Amino acid sequence: MASIEDRIRQLVDENLEVVGRPLGRPLDLTTNLIAAGVSSMDTVAFMQLVAKEFNVAIPPEECSKIRSVGMLIEYLDNQAE
Repeated sequence: MASIEDRIRQLVDENLEVVGRPLGRPLDLTTNLIAAGVSSMDTVAFMQLVAKEFNVAIPPEECSKIRSVGMLIEYLDNQAE
């Protein structure tokens, strides 16, 4: 079974266009998604996709705190405990 990080990286590759990142190049987990050119609407849609994929609830107040892919992975890790 793929790790949370691997699954999130795959979802990012399939669903988000990150400015300045060539296709196939690994995403820096500390990259702020909004600063990387991902619109707020795309970020919200991505969070909904992740919630569905991992069968977790991500309340709006938590979504607003999650600024990077690394923070999202950490959030999901904490939900799995």
